[in-house]
Amino acid sequence: MRFLPVNLDALLVELDDLAQTLALLASLQAEPIAGIEELVPAARTILVRFRPGAVTRDALARRIGERRLDGSIERAGRRIEIPVDYDGEDLGEVARHLGISREEVIRRHTGHDYTVAFTGFAPGFAYLSGGHPSLDVPRRTTPRTRIPAGAVALAGRFSGVYPQASPGGWQIIGVTATPMWDLGRAQPALLQPGCTVRFVDVSGQAAPAIAPPVPAPAPSAMHEGPALEVHATGLQALFQDLGRHGLAGQGVSASGAMDRGALRAANRLVGNASDAACIEIVGAGFRFSCRGDAVVAFAGADVPLQLRSAGGARWTVPTHEAIALADGDSLTVGEPRAGLRSYLAVRGGFEVAPVLGSAATDTLAH
Repeated sequence: MRFLPVNLDALLVELDDLAQTLALLASLQAEPIAGIEELVPAARTILVRFRPGAVTRDALARRIGERRLDGSIERAGRRIEIPVDYDGEDLGEVARHLGISREEVIRRHTGHDYTVAFTGFAPGFAYLSGGHPSLDVPRRTTPRTRIPAGAVALAGRFSGVYPQASPGGWQIIGVTATPMWDLGRAQPALLQPGCTVRFVDVSGQAAPAIAPPVPAPAPSAMHEGPALEVHATGLQALFQDLGRHGLAGQGVSASGAMDRGALRAANRLVGNASDAACIEIVGAGFRFSCRGDAVVAFAGADVPLQLRSAGGARWTVPTHEAIALADGDSLTVGEPRAGLRSYLAVRGGFEVAPVLGSAATDTLAH
């Protein structure tokens, strides 16, 4: 067991193999250590997020180091059956690699339980361990640029289901219509660490098409009151706050503002709570006009701000100061003199619906 500091509130535990990782994860879940906030397992590591005020890094490493890694793993996760149409592009190649028939590949894949060892790569993507010991196949030498959502695939000793269309190098043996990631569910990721998974062969049977991902709720088009009308976004402009934490079990990253200090500063300048959502702007080119009166502020990158009044007058306004805008005023963000990201806050905040407890934009999780 090796311990590596990550930051002030995170510790990375390195282990020899997946078996040790799962044993330590099961131990820490069965007998939690006070102060641990989140456990993020991978194939041979566990990231441990903790509260420094409750336990020191040294004490945490010592207590984790005392855990046994040779015990049997008792996991009480729920059991999920996934129907699969076994007509994948790589099924024949997998059969040839293993020296068995396509039918035997299907029989072995459906004949044993899998366990969700950990999640990652994309929200809702679970790495499934277990299964028939012979199903150990290499990744493709050339990854595909697009694997369809619902693709059931093999790589090494793992099996997995792609939650959305994405690039990938796993061997596709089938497809399922069961959505792995759905924001319409209370728990969007179907497969959670510890779940038991059983694949069921439904080849040849009519199956419903996979529903597209549920998008994040959009603001109402019938907004009443002050508004900012965006005319140009520049390279990128996203709603961000301090992120959504504690969802690694669903494969969801924290996301949130890249420069949290700047987001907090922009909010303080306009009198908002420091964790309110701002618009994170990359580079230059962002331009908006004000509908009604508003107070805004920019923090982060050192950017020139060109203000144009409704009457046509122009002047430069400073960043890191509150700016009063009247109806019809417009602002344009110029090329940064230093830094890359700037944060736009508005007094009273933006009307943006939270998803999984946060207004942060996570493009990978939709």
